[in-house]
Amino acid sequence: MSEVGQEERAARAALTRIAEPGDEAVGRWLRQTTPVHLVQSLLGEWDLPSGVTKEKYKGLRLRATRTDPDRAAADLVTVAALGGRFICPGDDEWPQQLNDLGDGKPIGLWVRGSANLRMWALRSVAVVGARACTEYGAHLAATLSSGLADRGWTVVSGAAYGVDGAAHRGALAAKGASVAVLASGVDYAYPRGHTELIHRLAEQGLVVAELPPGDHPTRSRFIMRNRVIAALTRGTVVVEAELRSGSLVTARRATELGRFTMGMPGPVTSGLSAGVHQLLRGGAVVVTEAAEVIELVGSIGDLAPAQRGPTLTRDLLDPVASRVLEAVPARGGADSRRLARDSGTAEEVAQGKLFELQSLGFVQRCGAVWELARCPAGVAGPRSGGA
Repeated sequence: MSEVGQEERAARAALTRIAEPGDEAVGRWLRQTTPVHLVQSLLGEWDLPSGVTKEKYKGLRLRATRTDPDRAAADLVTVAALGGRFICPGDDEWPQQLNDLGDGKPIGLWVRGSANLRMWALRSVAVVGARACTEYGAHLAATLSSGLADRGWTVVSGAAYGVDGAAHRGALAAKGASVAVLASGVDYAYPRGHTELIHRLAEQGLVVAELPPGDHPTRSRFIMRNRVIAALTRGTVVVEAELRSGSLVTARRATELGRFTMGMPGPVTSGLSAGVHQLLRGGAVVVTEAAEVIELVGSIGDLAPAQRGPTLTRDLLDPVASRVLEAVPARGGADSRRLARDSGTAEEVAQGKLFELQSLGFVQRCGAVWELARCPAGVAGPRSGGA
């Protein structure tokens, strides 16, 4: 599977029990030494490394007491029994875009599912939002994700209640690709109410975590999980979010990493859309459907179809006929000379256009004057084509 040796893999697996996700001090340390040497140092075989405070070193050594090479080997066996694996930087399956996180990039990733994470992440979009979302938000998330999946894009989210769950279900319903990034071990279903959903994702998609099997989520781990979602994907769409929302953290990290940040607007009176609207005011792009998302994150030529209202008969009139029609009074009528003057057209030309407009049902002739037809063709009212 990889270029990474088993000794380094076991050391990195052990480090996922010792260090918290996103620990930049450990990341800097790993740039100075190997994972194997780092684990040995924390187990007492090496001296205090340069650039690491005694307090930090002491804390890591304390956490190291709960692991050893045998525990790491057991974790690797556990994830293999689940049909998963532990991938590391340097593996063929490692998504290179995670390296954009610098010293805060994952030490490794525990993965359940048969698909190749790197390949799926190449065409992926994060769909995130409020846990206590409205029916509107759940509908948007599911519809958007289904549309993305239909077009061959992977939907990435956090498997939480609300928008996350709706996004995963939308992608799975379309028989598409979906990845759940957890703030716990890949065998620890959280929230408990999504146990079945997470199981389906492990069978039909992928379940990914930085934490080893059995580890539970904490508030800080949810926040750090969001940076992985942002870095893994080409862009992040926020469907609904309050002003203080973890999904906004994901969006801001996406912006910092140079990814596309998008929002789906909601009612201005809804507190659950206030965070999204603030995000849009800060420069995020408004999107309303999958095609608009793909236009941003996809390849050149992946353009969304132009949005326009229905074409009315009046829209098909040539410019001169349109000017003559505009000159006809809303009430009463006018003769052809006045209509020619008001439309800036020669009288004989205006006369011809009036007969043309009569045949199309826009005007009618009453003696020497012309007036608007009582039920003009292609318009809802006598002046529906105006401002």
